[in-house]
Amino acid sequence: RIERYLRVLAFLASQAQGSRLSEEQCQALEAALDYFRVAAPLHTLDEEKSLFPRMRTHQNPEPTGQLERLEADHQSTETAHREVDAIGRRWLAEGSLPDEAVRRLSLILDNLQAIYQAHIHQEDNEVFPLAAKSLEPSELGALGREMAIRRGLDPDHLLRQWPSNPK
Repeated sequence: RIERYLRVLAFLASQAQGSRLSEEQCQALEAALDYFRVAAPLHTLDEEKSLFPRMRTHQNPEPTGQLERLEADHQSTETAHREVDAIGRRWLAEGSLPDEAVRRLSLILDNLQAIYQAHIHQEDNEVFPLAAKSLEPSELGALGREMAIRRGLDPDHLLRQWPSNPK
């Protein structure tokens, strides 16, 4: 979803110069901005408050540098997303953007796409597989519960809804 919403924002920015947003474009822009305002911080919390501390307790030196790099990415993307949100909200309010704002938005989005490409690759190919190998099932279960609660979901209800013997 991160990559999809970044592509939406980049596409809209590429269409922005000298034209007003259509209703459909406004909806797409608002949906992408809302995603990064709500879901992206939850993902960061999932990692920094739930996953990474558990991985660090296993005293495996392998992931330490990786986790620090991912945390640094979180800080830089958070700053960038605040600026994207400010530009995007201005765009929604005014219907169009000056060329300077469009160029700045495009630059930030290009940077975010590069950061996320490396970030997601590192998560999917290194950190998450290591977590799956090193964390106990009870730790993974607690991690899932914390993630559900963070999203306002009842983890016990989710477990009751999950088929006990999926085929």
